[in-house]
Amino acid sequence: MHETRIAIDETDKRLLSLLQRNAHLTAQELGEELNLSASQAGRRRQRLEAEGLITSYAARLNPARLGLAVQAFVQVQMARHGAETTAAFARLTALQPEIVSAWTLTGEADYLLRVYCESLADLNRLIHQVLLAHPTVARVQSQIVMDQFKPDAPLPT
Repeated sequence: MHETRIAIDETDKRLLSLLQRNAHLTAQELGEELNLSASQAGRRRQRLEAEGLITSYAARLNPARLGLAVQAFVQVQMARHGAETTAAFARLTALQPEIVSAWTLTGEADYLLRVYCESLADLNRLIHQVLLAHPTVARVQSQIVMDQFKPDAPLPT
């Protein structure tokens, strides 16, 4: 999380913004939007990829169309802390496809997990049979998402 910031200019910022909205844009389309030649736009994109500003390209899926009716945020408080405990919990979360992202936090909770499940029963199983069953988990608190009125947005550039 303490990586060196890469210096970018306004054209790079615009390119990144365009790609966050539509990663399918060709070098030709980027060039037209940025008032550059296709080769200049392509080289800029390649440089931003090589410098680690662009880490991957992905499709955003519709969870409801996949039958994932329940989205929740789950706070996890650990009973013990340490490198081994952290590594074991990270492995546990990596093995659960329902856990789509996880963060380490300051404050009362140690971790925040974003979870998608097909049903409340599946969420209940994840909490009780997986998370609370972990030997160093002391407490779990979940918040079920009622509605997401702002979709995941692109990062500010």
